[in-house]
Amino acid sequence: MDTKGRLVAGSHNRNEFVLINADEIARVTSVKELSGQICQICGDEIEISLDGEPFVACNECAFPVCRPCYEYERREGNQACPQCKTRYKRIKGCPRVEGDEEEDGADDLENEFDIASQDRRDPHHIAAAMLSARLNINRGSQPHVSGISTPAEFDAASVATEIPLLTYGEEDAGISSDKHALIVPPFMSCGKRVHPMPVPDPSLTLPPRPMDPKKDLADYGYGTVAWKERMEDWKRKQNEKLQVVKHEGYNRDEFEDPDLPVMDEGRQPLSRKLPIPSSKINPYRLIILLRLVVLVLFFHYRILHPVNDAYVLWLLSVICEIWFAVSWILDQFPKWCPIERETYLDRLSLRYEKEGKPSELASVDIFVSTVDPLKEPPLITANTVLSILSVDYPVDKVACYVSDDGAAMLTFEALSETSEFARKWVPFCKKFSIEPRAPEWYFSQKVDYLRDKVDPAFVRERRAMKREYEEFKVRINGLVSMAQKVPEEGWTMQDGTPWPGNNIRDHPGMIQVFLGHDGVRDIEGNELPRLIYVSREKRPGFDHHKKAGAMNALVRVSAIISNAPFLLNVDCDHYINNSKALREAMCFMMDPISGKKICYVQFPQRFDGIDRHDRYSNRNVVFFDINMKGLDGIQGPIYVGTGCVFRRQALYGYDAPVKKKPPRRTCNCLPKWCCCCCCRSKKKNKKSKSNDKKNNKEVTKQIHALENIEEGIEGIDNEKSSLMPQIKFEKKFGQSPVFIASTLMEDGGVPKGATTASLLKEAIHVISCGYEDKTDWGKEVGWIYGSVTEDILTGFKMHCHGWRSVYCIPKRPAFKGSAPINLSDRLHQVLRWALGSVEIFLSRHCPISYGYGCGLKPLERFSYIASVVYPLTSIPLLIYCTLPAVCLLTGKFIVPEISNYASLLFMSLFVVIAVTSILEMQWGGVGIHDWWRNEQFWVIGGVSSHLFALFQGLLKVLAGVNTNFTVTSKGGDDGEFSELYLFKWTSLLIPPMTLLIINVIGVIVGVSDAISNGYDSWGPLFGRLFFAIWVIVHLYPFLKGLMGKQDRLPTIIVVWSILLASILSLLWARVNPFVSKGDIVLEVCGLDCD
Repeated sequence: MDTKGRLVAGSHNRNEFVLINADEIARVTSVKELSGQICQICGDEIEISLDGEPFVACNECAFPVCRPCYEYERREGNQACPQCKTRYKRIKGCPRVEGDEEEDGADDLENEFDIASQDRRDPHHIAAAMLSARLNINRGSQPHVSGISTPAEFDAASVATEIPLLTYGEEDAGISSDKHALIVPPFMSCGKRVHPMPVPDPSLTLPPRPMDPKKDLADYGYGTVAWKERMEDWKRKQNEKLQVVKHEGYNRDEFEDPDLPVMDEGRQPLSRKLPIPSSKINPYRLIILLRLVVLVLFFHYRILHPVNDAYVLWLLSVICEIWFAVSWILDQFPKWCPIERETYLDRLSLRYEKEGKPSELASVDIFVSTVDPLKEPPLITANTVLSILSVDYPVDKVACYVSDDGAAMLTFEALSETSEFARKWVPFCKKFSIEPRAPEWYFSQKVDYLRDKVDPAFVRERRAMKREYEEFKVRINGLVSMAQKVPEEGWTMQDGTPWPGNNIRDHPGMIQVFLGHDGVRDIEGNELPRLIYVSREKRPGFDHHKKAGAMNALVRVSAIISNAPFLLNVDCDHYINNSKALREAMCFMMDPISGKKICYVQFPQRFDGIDRHDRYSNRNVVFFDINMKGLDGIQGPIYVGTGCVFRRQALYGYDAPVKKKPPRRTCNCLPKWCCCCCCRSKKKNKKSKSNDKKNNKEVTKQIHALENIEEGIEGIDNEKSSLMPQIKFEKKFGQSPVFIASTLMEDGGVPKGATTASLLKEAIHVISCGYEDKTDWGKEVGWIYGSVTEDILTGFKMHCHGWRSVYCIPKRPAFKGSAPINLSDRLHQVLRWALGSVEIFLSRHCPISYGYGCGLKPLERFSYIASVVYPLTSIPLLIYCTLPAVCLLTGKFIVPEISNYASLLFMSLFVVIAVTSILEMQWGGVGIHDWWRNEQFWVIGGVSSHLFALFQGLLKVLAGVNTNFTVTSKGGDDGEFSELYLFKWTSLLIPPMTLLIINVIGVIVGVSDAISNGYDSWGPLFGRLFFAIWVIVHLYPFLKGLMGKQDRLPTIIVVWSILLASILSLLWARVNPFVSKGDIVLEVCGLDCD
């Protein structure tokens, strides 16, 4: 049956399928069109029910199974549908089996418990009937060998004539009310229906089923005149209650009507988990446990076998190894149960976008943040905005807010040009369904753009659009060149008014709606999404909290203007690469079963413009494809700062909804020793009831507060007693009654009673610089302050409130951005991340001590601890990378003379480390090249950026000294990946260069010493050389970056590195701690001086 994209619904109780919204009134459609006429188990025809429709056993998939096979499967089989594996529900007229749910109001006792037919339940009897049926298909009405008759051999004539029949249309006048009648189920034909149905021999008297004509025959599973009326009433109710499964899903307590079916769409999930196959994950877990055992044995050997002649080196190495083991445990166990996810976009459309009706998809407010247009090119920001405006989502459900935290007129003018170009670009994208919808990357992609395009006008319109975009780029570049030189009197607008943001540190708040208001449509006359420019107020003497403060300002202003229940934040250089990205997120957020507990959906970061070798691990594939999948199997991934869809209520600091547990069974049937458990459970129930009362009181307080707030909007005075809840909300959210009212609207929407003028006034109010004073903003509400990596802190607070997050990896990457590909910029980026982790580690929000007794799971806490303590690894790593050079220069080693047991132990440790990595790459889908680049940059960043971040964080938090490591450009080349060879001076380059030099010198000295000392010195040298070469190999990308173009190597780096290496070597030779400090031992030389 062709449903034409409409919803197919089913009813367990009535065994029906319904096509909803086919006409103005829902109509019942024949199941025959869905299931066919032939039973897929026995091959026989399927019984026709009373209203002329085939029997349907499974309402999930309508797999064609006849009634006898259905009853046999429920009695003797696994009680599940052969196709979809859904457990069969009991259909009226069929016997009850173990495991059936209780049914209220059903008068079908004889069929439920199969009274007077217990003798037909013999398995041998049924098996014989099935064999007989197979052997006698299409043989007419021949007698069966087994002597068992089939239902086709019975008809009305075979029934005793003294038993009057009751027709289906009306009652027989010859039947009095005190008599009973027999209902004979109709069949399609005689002599052709062969089923393994346990029916006695036809020669025996057929036991009649007594029925009361006064009762509605629907109670017995058959139809009457009242059945048709009931069906019409059911159709009417179905049309009225079409939206049974809304955003919150189906609730049996809310809909008590037995005629109302549990619709098929309500039972179909919008997404599902895909666990890693056991063939991949079980060996991985086994190796992790084996590695733990090997580590224990390794440390047992290392601690009990010190090196007396190099005790300091041995002690430092053991301490470093213990810290590496702890770090590995914190990083490894959150990856214990990784999962993947799959979404169903067609089901999302089927449920929330019904034909002929407005879309019911939730609204989404999208935030784009930018600061300096000279460092963040306006053309890149414009492409991000254009990809948002052309996203595949209802236009009235999308609002794009651009935060200009630098109050630059260049950004404002560029956004004005972007809004004008969007009137042409958006209809072009939606007409031809192009991907990606950022014009810069669409026109630059090296693919066949005519693939799958059949419209002959596409080539012509694409050429015209490319010409329009090139003109648009020229206009943007003209604005950028004009902005290079700022006039002395400051910028002025077209009407001669001075630009309010001429002083970037002292300017008022600004809001401009470019698109979305009346009259502004695209060139085809269609509505466009909203595009709003926002620049929050800044005044001297206020702490504006950088990006986190800008995001909180966007949260408030968007709540006033559009108040969508979901928010998406992207960086200005991260465009939407998959136009269905919002729909992917809504498959989780709007899921009726699990969506309410999801605080955000995080997408992985993918990047353009990175060379294929990815020398400095810019793609960060190991983190996004291994670590994040592991966290998704616990409580969800951490928030990484961009490409994340939030639930607005979670950002407001509310706790996650608590799922009500079903009531426990009574202990009447349990032994007496369970009495103590019963008493405890009663006490718990009393506590839960008291907690429910408290929660109800708080809910009523919120409701009263909402009423008071709305009355405040309308200008009605409130009494002091009713203002108390409002004061509580003002302390949390600030003194804006419109915003407070919006926080209590879970499904979004602008508060009633508010005029346009009042909304604009409130929008300016909520972005004022002093609005957050003495409120919970940045502490418990919105993006959390206190760290330059506000993303980790914000996600951590949400998880502490009991929320869970979801990691979504679509087949086509949802977002793509640009990454710094030269070494200096990459190190500076890692420095900023590490500094934020140090700040969190030294704050009150440190996951080691914060958030116990809340909704944070232990393994999730492990991951957060690992994310804030990894900069501390820089000191052990620096020491461990220095030890090989020291050992080569001094001839000492950190390990005593190795025995066979020690050799086996060391080999086992290296093997399990290698196997763990291989299995991780296997289930994570990561290539060995990406994994190795990640390992290399872990060492490079660890001895440079992480080390500087640790000291900078300690100075900032403990001493209040704010030290910045600036990066200055030295020049570059033209051409693709030319920035890869661009060097910028930074002190971060000195430590890895120094390590590289001293290890190379150590290798040279060690080999020279072995050559001069003879054959016996080569054996001990191999261990020292192994560790030194390990350091050099890991620093190889750094060396290649420095030496890639010799004319680009800054002289100061070489000078400082050689100087430090020489000083350390001379100092070591002067101190030489391994020489005995006792009296000098004099030996006879053997020469006769006389």
